[in-house]
Amino acid sequence: MSEGRGLLAPAGSASGPEIAAANDPRRLQIREWLEAHPTPTGRELADAGLVSPHLPAPWGRGADTETQLIIDEELRRSHVTRPINPIGIGWAGPTIIYAGTEEQQRRWLPRLLSGEDFWCQLFSEPDAGSDLASLQTKAVRDGDEWVITGQKIWTSYAHIAKWGILLARTSSDGAPQKGISYFICPMDAAGITVRPLVDMTGDHAFNEVFLDEVRIPSDHLIGDVNDGWRLAKVTLGNERVSLSGEGALWGRGPTAKDVVSAASKMKERLSAIERDALVRCWSHGEILRLLRLRLLSAALAGKEPGPEASVRKALADDHGQEVMSLAHDLAGAAGMLEGRGPGAVDGDMGATWYHGFLYAQALTIGGGTSVVQRNIIAERVLGLPKDQLVAR
Repeated sequence: MSEGRGLLAPAGSASGPEIAAANDPRRLQIREWLEAHPTPTGRELADAGLVSPHLPAPWGRGADTETQLIIDEELRRSHVTRPINPIGIGWAGPTIIYAGTEEQQRRWLPRLLSGEDFWCQLFSEPDAGSDLASLQTKAVRDGDEWVITGQKIWTSYAHIAKWGILLARTSSDGAPQKGISYFICPMDAAGITVRPLVDMTGDHAFNEVFLDEVRIPSDHLIGDVNDGWRLAKVTLGNERVSLSGEGALWGRGPTAKDVVSAASKMKERLSAIERDALVRCWSHGEILRLLRLRLLSAALAGKEPGPEASVRKALADDHGQEVMSLAHDLAGAAGMLEGRGPGAVDGDMGATWYHGFLYAQALTIGGGTSVVQRNIIAERVLGLPKDQLVAR
């Protein structure tokens, strides 16, 4: 995707203030490694523990927050890009480390971290989206294999993935959450059919996946049988953190500041209503930036994230739609044309605004809907009672 390409300097980039001094031993160590590996491959970065340095050795460096930021700065300074494998590196990898055996970690993590094997997530179903615990895909044990039957949907990049993290029901006894297990599914297994879902931007990222008596070896089960819901929460926790990154479109630009910059170049004079909307949007962006700095400061002090993490995810999704809708409104009639933006911006930036406006509709749905996220905040952060359905 092209959102924000060339528009934003990432937080902690070489153009901004450094987290630690230039002669900090940790910084010098990374610079020395980069001098020896000026154009490192994904495998070299993974072997050096630089893909996910917060992970424990040998998969990472067990790096604290400050060291992670130093590594990020030095990689950006050297224009080194980590492997692209968001679901594998960000969500599957930490879960395999959390609950997988040593043999499972050795089997999957090296090529996952290097980006050699791309991963997808097989969680949502047509009748189990926000209410994931109601999933109906079944896994039945047959000797040394599990036989999987069911349907998954909204599976990003399943058409190019080598492996998928899969939730399936292994028991119908007790509460729905108690009968779910967590599997690693080979996407080239017999019985798997992947059909494309083209979204309103015209992109093919989503898919629906049909599993017709797919046989998975028994050692592809992660953790214990019927303990998959607990592991799913580990995966989803990493997903929601990653989806609340800097930038209006799940960590990718543009931002409210970019809307202000584009509006300042417009020839037409803004109305009072438009100026008010612009200031309000910029203010919301600043609030989110300060919340991010609060989280960063807490992490640097060794503190666990507080309720700000959940609050920021919920606010960031609404703000992303606010940014893109305001840009669309400021573009006027030009906003109806592909590749145009506020101030009749053309080229890559205009395409970013156009694509971003359509894409932003997904922000309050992906990674847990905004309604579900607010329920989580109300119940688990504020301690409010659960909603009760009133008979009418």
